[in-house]
Amino acid sequence: MPERVSDLNVLFNVPLPAPAFLMHERPRSDAQAASVSAARRRIEEILHGRSDRFLVIVGPCSIHDPGQGIAYAEKLMGLRDELHDQLEIVMRVYFEKPRTAVGWKGLIMDPDLDGSANLAEGLRIARDLLLEIVGLGMPTATEFLDPFTPQYIADLICWAAVGARTVESQTHRQMASGLSMPVGFKNTTFGGMTAVANALKAARSPQTFFGISPEGVASMVSTRGNQNCHAVLRGGDGGPNHDAASVAAAVTELEQGKVNPALVIDASHANCSKDFHKMPGVFAEIVAQRIKGNRRIVGAMLESHHVEGSQAILEDHTAMRWGQSVTDPCIGWETTERILREAARLLER
Repeated sequence: MPERVSDLNVLFNVPLPAPAFLMHERPRSDAQAASVSAARRRIEEILHGRSDRFLVIVGPCSIHDPGQGIAYAEKLMGLRDELHDQLEIVMRVYFEKPRTAVGWKGLIMDPDLDGSANLAEGLRIARDLLLEIVGLGMPTATEFLDPFTPQYIADLICWAAVGARTVESQTHRQMASGLSMPVGFKNTTFGGMTAVANALKAARSPQTFFGISPEGVASMVSTRGNQNCHAVLRGGDGGPNHDAASVAAAVTELEQGKVNPALVIDASHANCSKDFHKMPGVFAEIVAQRIKGNRRIVGAMLESHHVEGSQAILEDHTAMRWGQSVTDPCIGWETTERILREAARLLER
């Protein structure tokens, strides 16, 4: 027999349902499509300085339980309705989690939280959850980690992120150039902005790359470029970058790179030194800079859940605390309500 040279380290390779099949199986309604389109337009208006409303992308670090996600969306929708004159509230609905080494990769990759990696079911659960959240009228935000994922759920996403670990990836820059929603590129984990400026240039430009068709076939994808991309400051190895001096430096670098200088600032991650107790104070500082007249700051991000803090994933899922993050620690709902109401009150002046 000839010596084997392929798939030496592959255990199995299982076909997934084609994106077109899943979208046919779980279709969006005309009303849901209209809701997504309207939210995208409102966010675009904010990013290009045509709206004075402040964008707030808030929600769990990751969704690990669909029921808890719906319950959070229902509460957040009430707050959105209350504060809509000042704030454009968009819910974090994050299904893919980048891992520095190993760990749970998110609801799409491992919906049973046990390493079984039932991707087909994860995609179905994610789409069902997004349909329900959008059906409430709540705009959605997510991070696209795998370049195939958007084919399954992007029609239900209003804002997307490219994370700090993938901002330098040519694959993700090309992907963003073809996405239909605004995309925020985070600064690198070491805190640099050069990669963001380069990413914005690439994403706004036409690109051709390998992809997957709606029928699930490997394909050549050509894009026109996405003009609604912007930078996200999330701090880095050198510390936070939400302060006025760091913001000014970031704006200068973006302007010198001749890209959109609009900034969304993440109040979590390195900007709160990974301490969720500091997140409300960081958010208040971001809002204060906006109130003082810095119109380059167009929004902020918060990691929030029903219950503050985080927990480990247990073999017995029933023993886990309801409504608490299984990835990064989050602020709790009561704190979320308080700081968003306070921000709206201050921005109203």
